[in-house]
Order: sequence, then C-alpha cells, then structure tokens
Amino acid sequence: QVQLVESGGGLVQAGGSLRLSCAASGRTFSSYAMGWFRQDPGKEREFIAAISTSGLVTYYANFVKGRFTISRDNAKNTVYLQMNSLKPEDTAVYYCALQRSHYSSPSTELGQYDYWGQGTQVTVSS
Repeated sequence: QVQLVESGGGLVQAGGSLRLSCAASGRTFSSYAMGWFRQDPGKEREFIAAISTSGLVTYYANFVKGRFTISRDNAKNTVYLQMNSLKPEDTAVYYCALQRSHYSSPSTELGQYDYWGQGTQVTVSS
C-alpha cells in the first residue's frame, strides 16, 4: 500500500518562503517520478512541478518558474517543494503524487498519477 504524507504547510506573509515535504512508503520510491499539484476550493487541481526518478529532470508550471524548486532525496524516500517569493494567489492545498508507471518520464498530467497524499494547506497573507 502506497502512502504519501505531506508536511510543511502553514501561514506565511507574501514574499515569504515555505518548504513542503512528502514522505513516501510502500513502493520503491526511486523508481517513480513524482509531482506536486495544488487545489483551491472551487477550482480544478493544477500542476505545479514534477521530477524524474534521478532528480535530474524537472518541469514547472509557468506561474511558479523561478520561485519554486522541486527536489528529491531517494535515500529518504522524500520529495520536496521549496517555495520562495510566495504570493497570496499561491494559497491552496498542496498535494504530492506518485506517477503511475515506474521509470517513466515525469508528467505534467494529473491523470498520470495514481497515488496522492492527503494535502497540506498553504496560506499566503497579503
């Protein structure tokens, strides 16, 4: 049984930073690309960033490029999302996800992810 547990969310002022973590268990973590998504109430879940199994390939949504960084530590079975220069519009529940097929290239498509964490709330005040 795959389990993903996010942590690190909270309340921060605009311009501040947060680092989200996602600890994975139940599968060979290093064999799967990982992604981060977010969702605001009443809106669809949207892609933020994805990372390859090795960590060498990353993709970002345009609205976070230059501000957010995805990384992973395969020895710790953990993927991270460093978020800098946060804006009020970044307020959402943030989810990590494990991609469906092992050794696949990282995907920006929500449907390519089979396992999801419970989410962590990020609130950015103006």
